[in-house]
Amino acid sequence: MKRPASRLRLVLLLAILCSCIGCDQTTKHIATKSLSQSPTQSYFGDTLRLGYALNPGGFLSAGGSFSPESRFAVFVVFNSCVMIGLVAFLIKTWNSPPLVFVSLALILAGGVGNLIDRVTNNGLVTDFLNIGIGSLRTGIFNVADIAVMLGAFGLFVGVLKYPDFENKTNPDASAPPE
Repeated sequence: MKRPASRLRLVLLLAILCSCIGCDQTTKHIATKSLSQSPTQSYFGDTLRLGYALNPGGFLSAGGSFSPESRFAVFVVFNSCVMIGLVAFLIKTWNSPPLVFVSLALILAGGVGNLIDRVTNNGLVTDFLNIGIGSLRTGIFNVADIAVMLGAFGLFVGVLKYPDFENKTNPDASAPPE
């Protein structure tokens, strides 16, 4: 018999996936429509910049100079395998502490959001956000990147707080629903 906590985890996972991927895809669509033909816009004393960029690479455009075939292999095929592996790990660690569970779900959502972009946008990812003060600025990024970074930070904290989370059962959760 399925326990209510397991259903709650499934609902939480689906809510994170749908909201993050939906927000990511919607904001990328809006950025394409409203920013692609416009100069960069600055807000809050130049702390936030909105500008349109198509990124052929990964983090900070790493790998952007690879051949199209290599970029496809790395950013579509390999990332697809990583997302499948992440789903398997999420199922394996279904009983993990809530912080770890949510962090893994955020990483999955962000990864899938950018993967959708790569598959539907000729291997490119739409980026449009940049924050900073003066010359100290981030690279240009998107909502999926925020989800991945929040998830990575949460996972880092979770692993420090629960170093053996894979071997412990969270009493608030049960195995994933079948």
